[in-house]
Amino acid sequence: MNAAWIAALPLIAGAAVVARLVTRRGRSGLYILAGIGAVLMVGAVVLLAAALSAGPAGAAATAGAVGLKAAAGKVAAGAAASGAASNSGALLGAAIAVAGSTIGAGIAVAYAGAAALAVMSERPELFGRAMVIVGLAEGIAIYGLIIGIILIGKA
Repeated sequence: MNAAWIAALPLIAGAAVVARLVTRRGRSGLYILAGIGAVLMVGAVVLLAAALSAGPAGAAATAGAVGLKAAAGKVAAGAAASGAASNSGALLGAAIAVAGSTIGAGIAVAYAGAAALAVMSERPELFGRAMVIVGLAEGIAIYGLIIGIILIGKA
């Protein structure tokens, strides 16, 4: 088993306990959790921006020798860096497509599923129609997965 997961288990358990304690406060607890989530989101965006703006600094430093061979090495390093940047952009786009579509599908299934259960409790013969609506909401995730596969294929 990966050591990182074992090291993260106490942190995950602690976060679950804190979330449970904070949500018992009612509405103010939800505001606290939303604030924590916003802080984590800002940190993730800053980390993403730092990762995307970082270039291959090691490649330019190692190609510091004078001569034709060093110049050819710099050109090759630049071409490899631009190819890696386009690949990372496609992979990032695929990740955003899949993540966004699955989050949207989860929200849609939550509302459609709750409504379907409410309808089926009053009229059980509408089970088929209700499940078709829930299935259409789940199709959003499939569309995002298809777009992600297409983008990964182009990378």
